[in-house]
Amino acid sequence: MLAEPAQDAAREWSADEAVTALFSAHYRGLVRLAVLLLHDEQAAEDVVQDAYVGLHRRWWRLRDADKALGYLRTSVVNGARSALRHRGVADRYVAARRQVDEQTVASAETGALALLRHREVLEAVRRLPARQREAIVLRYYAELSEAEIADAMGVSKGSVKSHAARGMAALRLGLEQAP
Repeated sequence: MLAEPAQDAAREWSADEAVTALFSAHYRGLVRLAVLLLHDEQAAEDVVQDAYVGLHRRWWRLRDADKALGYLRTSVVNGARSALRHRGVADRYVAARRQVDEQTVASAETGALALLRHREVLEAVRRLPARQREAIVLRYYAELSEAEIADAMGVSKGSVKSHAARGMAALRLGLEQAP
C-alpha cells in the first residue's frame, strides 16, 4: 500500500516517510469521512490530525504497514465518537446552546431540487443513531467492505450488517415522510 511498485517491497518505512505518504494520499478522504460523522469541519480536521499524530507516535508498534490506513480509519471513527460524546456532555451543561446548523438550512435563493434532496438525505443521516450512521457512512460514502467497517467500528461483521440494514430502513422511512 505504501510502496510504489518500482520500489523494493522489503523497504522499511520510517514513521515520517509513512505518515507523509499516507497523509498525501488519504487526508482529504478521512476528513470527509469525519465531517459526515461529526457535522463540523474544524472538529473533523482535528480528529484526522490526531489520528495521524497517533499513527506517527505508534508507528514502531505497527506490525504490518499495509494496515496503517485501517488504523487511521479506526482512529478517525473512534475520535469522532469521542468528540460526539464530549459535545453531548458540553451541550447538557452549557446554558447557551448553539442551534445553528448552516449546512441543513435550505436557501430560498438556490431553488435547486437536487440540493434540497441532498440536504434532506444528509439530515436524515444525521438523525440516525450513531452506530447506524457510522455503518451507512463507512459503507456508502467510504465504500468499505463489511470486514473493513467491522474493523473500523470495532464490531462483528454481523453487527455491521444489522446496523446498515436498520439504518437504511430508517432512512427510507424518514425520506418517505419528508414533505
